[in-house]
Amino acid sequence: MANFLKNLIENDKKELKRLGHIADKIDTFAEKMSTLSDEELQAKTDEFRGRYKKGETLDELLPEAFAVVREAAKRVLGLFPYKVQLMGGIVLHDGNIPEMKTGEGKTLTATMPVYLNALSGEGVHVVTVNEYLSTRDASEMGELYNFLGLTVGLNLNSKTAEEKREAYACDITYSTNNELGFDYLRDNMVVYRNQMVQRPLNFAVVDEVDSILIDEARTPLIISGQAEKSTAMYNRADNFIKTLIADEDYKIDVQSKTISLTEAGITKAEKHFNLDNLYDITNTSLTHYLDQSLRANYIMIKDIDYVVQEGKVLIVDQFTGRIMDGRRYSDGLHQAIEAKEGVEIEDETKTLANITFQNYFRMYKKLSGMTGTAKTEEEEFREIYNMQVIQIPTNREIARIDNQDLLYPTLTSKFKAVVKDIKARHELGQPILVGTVAVETSELLSQMLNEANVPHEVLNAKNHFKEAEIIMNAGQMGSVTIATNMAGRGTDIRLGYGVKEVGGLCVIGTERHESRRIDNQLRGRAGRQGDPGETQFYLSLEDDLMKRFGSERIKVFLERMNLEEEDAVIQSKMLTKQVEGAQKRVEGNNYDTRKNVLQYDDVMREQREVIYRQRYQVITAEEDLTSVLLGMVERTIERYVESHTQGEKKDWNLEGLVDFVGSAITHEDAISKDDLENRTADELKAFIFTKAKEIYEEKVAVIDSPEQLLEFQKVVILRVVDMKWTDHIDAMDQLRESIGLRAYGQNNPLVDYQTEGYQMFIDMVGSIEYEVTRLFMKAEMRQNVQREQVAKGEPVQPNEQDHVSSSEKQQPIHVDKPVGRNDLCPCGSGKKYKNCHGKPV
Repeated sequence: MANFLKNLIENDKKELKRLGHIADKIDTFAEKMSTLSDEELQAKTDEFRGRYKKGETLDELLPEAFAVVREAAKRVLGLFPYKVQLMGGIVLHDGNIPEMKTGEGKTLTATMPVYLNALSGEGVHVVTVNEYLSTRDASEMGELYNFLGLTVGLNLNSKTAEEKREAYACDITYSTNNELGFDYLRDNMVVYRNQMVQRPLNFAVVDEVDSILIDEARTPLIISGQAEKSTAMYNRADNFIKTLIADEDYKIDVQSKTISLTEAGITKAEKHFNLDNLYDITNTSLTHYLDQSLRANYIMIKDIDYVVQEGKVLIVDQFTGRIMDGRRYSDGLHQAIEAKEGVEIEDETKTLANITFQNYFRMYKKLSGMTGTAKTEEEEFREIYNMQVIQIPTNREIARIDNQDLLYPTLTSKFKAVVKDIKARHELGQPILVGTVAVETSELLSQMLNEANVPHEVLNAKNHFKEAEIIMNAGQMGSVTIATNMAGRGTDIRLGYGVKEVGGLCVIGTERHESRRIDNQLRGRAGRQGDPGETQFYLSLEDDLMKRFGSERIKVFLERMNLEEEDAVIQSKMLTKQVEGAQKRVEGNNYDTRKNVLQYDDVMREQREVIYRQRYQVITAEEDLTSVLLGMVERTIERYVESHTQGEKKDWNLEGLVDFVGSAITHEDAISKDDLENRTADELKAFIFTKAKEIYEEKVAVIDSPEQLLEFQKVVILRVVDMKWTDHIDAMDQLRESIGLRAYGQNNPLVDYQTEGYQMFIDMVGSIEYEVTRLFMKAEMRQNVQREQVAKGEPVQPNEQDHVSSSEKQQPIHVDKPVGRNDLCPCGSGKKYKNCHGKPV
């Protein structure tokens, strides 16, 4: 272990030495650049582009290009990057993460690698945590890029597709992570190439990279449409659940945050709903409603997990304290909370497209990011994103005082101490930033400060539009600001006049967060650029973290101290180590959760990439797709012939094969059983395929031009693929939700998900090819058809996606010979018989 740590430290030193050498090389160009006129400096951009096209690499251009940006920043912004900022910029260009403390100028640091990589013409994305920061940085840094002849785009949620396309076409595009991910999904749902907005993903610089790639990685991006389910059942379940008694009818496991009915609760449910057995297979739907209502009423807490505003239940981001607009809990939990709160229950949704942030950002050719706190998650960045974390020294030595944590036995005694401390510091004029974990805590503290006559500002999920303005003023003399978690992140707190003399900004944490990083971010708000500052965390044995992990040892220690409750307070290194140990355990759990999400999404990733790639090829095709279509027809015929010619020749189901040909390829009496007799399986395939090609040629002959034929081919393929793919995504979602129970049977749920998910995908492909074959061979050829988008992320009326006439709808299946459970279903769905018409009714 000692050798490992020694190697780690030596490697960091070696890397910093390398970065220092390159920074010194950049510095040698400083004098030359300062002598250039504005026009000569601006001309460097075209010079670099020319050199790049002739074969010079971006690495070779780096020293001079960085020097150009550095000089331009001095002229346009009045800022001249320090050596440590040059080093941070090199790390970003390398596709890694420079850990730079708050106030070290990360925004300016990013301008150099962004400029350098934009020279390739393939586009650079600068990713921020919210639209305020995207807008601010695009405006402020945009002046610098425009001066150097680069175009800058801003991608906002409110923009039209045309405006987004223009933003993405720029050399540099500012956007939030959510908008990038959703645009990618939407691009793969459109039916015309010119409706897509993104270019191929080249290079991204992710600001606050830990927030975006770690904290938000547990939540996949989902585009969904409405599904039909009973809202009345949520109210019925809610009314019943509210009659239950804690510990008697249900039990909560605090550590894992799970809840379940006891035997008494099950008996009450059976009596209430007039059932013999609650867990009978016919009651599966009801148990789902009850499970979600239990979670909604006793696990999900108002003003911590969600808030209610204007009759709507809005999710609160646990890491930033902001409202997550447009997000809803899945699997009916959101509806259960709406029933609990007595607001209108919105319809449940069906997933149409989804992706995790991990898999989205791993599609970039090169990915980098910056933050003040990444070292604690170094292993995850390396394993998931292949990025190293390099700690960049501060420009000036940190002068902040970080006090040991204070532990109180109860929440009441803790908050009394916090208010007393705030009041004393406020009277001295020292500005104070108070960090809280939940909206509820910030409102409680605000009320206590009002009672103590301490003027203050509250910054939480309920008024985050003002957050930047409030945070900017948090360093003024006598100001007191209460902030939920790291609201206002990305905005500097500059000290007002006379504040240094009273000790600088004081940061008070009212609770330790699950992650050490969030605590470090809060601490980092004080003491920027060598300013004085102080931090103090207040804890209690009743804090959520202390209840879930490690409080027993601390409680025993407190009892040994034999202190009276009102005065019972511990401040020691032992306490801090215990708390950090608890945080490490939670971080480990959270990492496992994110890794688990990724492992499951990796199954979908492979399938998604296949569908999206082939779909793109269809959309962008400029030549006849006959070979693609006939390939689908041939494979469909092969599947059906193989499934109908199993075993001895006398057992072959030739009548079933005649039915298939009649229902999917030709009119019913085009071939008979006699036509198929005395042929081998291969001869049958060839015979039927020849018939199919003849019919295809007849149909193609009625189309006037190759362009109209191509358009008709695209319409058929896209309509079927989109319909089947969205159904498949939803089916995979349901498989994922149910697969966890396999662990009780000693099975590995992930392995089962991979195996069954793969089989479901193969079945879906077969189903697509059958449906395309049937539509193309049986549908009437039409000219001047238009492509229609099946999956729009909005309600789809029943049968709207299927424009096949009623005469072409699937007919009842007639099978003379029993079909094996694992054989393909004779209906032509491409699914196994056991998963289709062989399902028990």
